[in-house]
Amino acid sequence: MAKLYLVPTPIGNLEDMTFRAIRVLKEADLILAEDTRTSGKLLKHYEIATPMQSHHMHNEHQTTESIIRRLQAGATIAMISDAGTPAISDPGFLLTRACVANEIAVECLPGATAFVPALVNSGLPNDKFVFEGFLPIKKGRQTRMQVLAQETRTMIFYESPHKLLKTLTHFKEFFGADRLISVSRELSKLHEETIRGTVATVCMHFEAKAPKGEIVIIVAGKNK
Repeated sequence: MAKLYLVPTPIGNLEDMTFRAIRVLKEADLILAEDTRTSGKLLKHYEIATPMQSHHMHNEHQTTESIIRRLQAGATIAMISDAGTPAISDPGFLLTRACVANEIAVECLPGATAFVPALVNSGLPNDKFVFEGFLPIKKGRQTRMQVLAQETRTMIFYESPHKLLKTLTHFKEFFGADRLISVSRELSKLHEETIRGTVATVCMHFEAKAPKGEIVIIVAGKNK
């Protein structure tokens, strides 16, 4: 039966690939990849010879309809992103929504997602949290920060290394210099690092040591 599989891939360490994910990718008729060059290395490592097709944020509006037609014809298609779980700050939502609208089966495999280990090892409350992903770059950023300043749940953000200090400066302005945060980078990789403390102390750390790699920021909510 036709089905779309959303398959998580390692966020760094290739050993985090599951046996089931490898099997699904080998058995699929087609793999949709965010970047075929990046995913090609992963597939080669696990000796997966399934054909790939590029499917990313710049072409997903154009390719979704043809993919739906292929699924309706009986194909089994697996979707992967460069790292982590598809649709979490990556392509995947549009195609999933289209499959649901067309009554095509969708199954998401459990697996790697960067914010989960970052949240758990932050030491901050994780019984209730809100995932914000990437903040708006310009338009709407200040308005969003003003809203989040009143958020009482733990907040999760993704950020690029060259924008980290700017974001931490905004946290200091809107959340206060004493708000507790945790910054994790290069999760599951050789140089994995988590820096915990107040916004002020963590900001000082990265002013002295320029950040590198993929970054997840965990911010404590406002005290009730």
